Amino acid sequence: MALSDMLELVNPSEIRKLFDLAQGVEGLISLGIGEPDFDTPKHIKEYAKEALDKGLTHYGPNAGILELREAIAEKFKRDNGIDVDPKTQVMVTVGANQALLMGFATFLKDGDEVLIPSPMFVSYAPAVLLAGGKPIEVPTYEENEFRLSIEDLKKYVTPKTKALIINSPNNPTGAVLTKKDVEEIADFAVEHDLMILSDEVYEYFVYDGVKNYSIASLNGMFDRVITINGFSKTFAMTGWRLGFVAAREDIIEKMVRFQMYNSTCAVTFAQVAAAKALRDERSWKALEDMKNEYERRRNLVWKRLNEMGLHTVKPKGAFYIFPRIRDTGLKSKEFSELMIKEARVALVPGSAFGKAGEGFIRISYATAYEKLEEAMDRIEKVLKEKRLV
Repeated sequence: MALSDMLELVNPSEIRKLFDLAQGVEGLISLGIGEPDFDTPKHIKEYAKEALDKGLTHYGPNAGILELREAIAEKFKRDNGIDVDPKTQVMVTVGANQALLMGFATFLKDGDEVLIPSPMFVSYAPAVLLAGGKPIEVPTYEENEFRLSIEDLKKYVTPKTKALIINSPNNPTGAVLTKKDVEEIADFAVEHDLMILSDEVYEYFVYDGVKNYSIASLNGMFDRVITINGFSKTFAMTGWRLGFVAAREDIIEKMVRFQMYNSTCAVTFAQVAAAKALRDERSWKALEDMKNEYERRRNLVWKRLNEMGLHTVKPKGAFYIFPRIRDTGLKSKEFSELMIKEARVALVPGSAFGKAGEGFIRISYATAYEKLEEAMDRIEKVLKEKRLV
């Protein structure tokens, strides 16, 4: 099937449609965008300026500058327990999102099935479709804190299944896989000879003493895992568009080939800044400050939602919370539209994240504490006025 045909199968994001509706609403508080509200740390911006002043504005290697790949390899070994060769097993991408399509393109054949835990990040299914595969949603459940289980996977695996996506900490639910979860998923992947794309962009945003585990660090798993990460969330660098990948040599070689004829390379001076940022203690201090503030905001929103009658699992990671709204009698899209019109608060309907998301909404608490307080007040007021709780 031609790429133009596959593009017909990919619908515009429900999130974008929602924000079209929100345009022009005076005094709107947006809890929809999955983006840190913090600025990129000053020293990282200074590193980029220095690189510009040095004339580092030309094409870089397709795989990324070696200085950055070496810094990424150091990070993988230190924080994830993954040993990688920076020259052959690491590449830099134009954001982490790009790595999804390029990763799938290295091994998927027409009609191959990919298991995707649902609720799911909005880019997963389109990436599978564009690579010629067939996305298969695997529901996860509130009762299990939306964590993927082997029992869930067993119901959906077939002889056509070739891969599995895992996303921990999860967008949109904030779920974090336990070590036992990860080990069981690894065993399942080996049993069924599956590749795994592990999206770990929120890895540092975990709370309540929880630890995040990289599946590629488990014994024998590196060869069947494509680990995807980036700088957008970690250092509040969303607009810099820098992601990175670790995988075995043949996969990286194909992904680099794809990038060669797609974007050529990530922005050179931004890569220089990122390499220095990874090795600068100030970056990690800024990250810790962000994490602490997100945890404070999470506690506020979780408490208020439950108090107003919207049952909510307390998320262990990321900066999203996924309250249940089905008890109001409204569909998630109806609920979101009501809150835009009546409360002037933008929320994302759970249906935007797959079939298993219906009956829930996603709230991003990556916004100021005071705005979150005001948004909770507005939501509660509308719920009471409409007698929805």
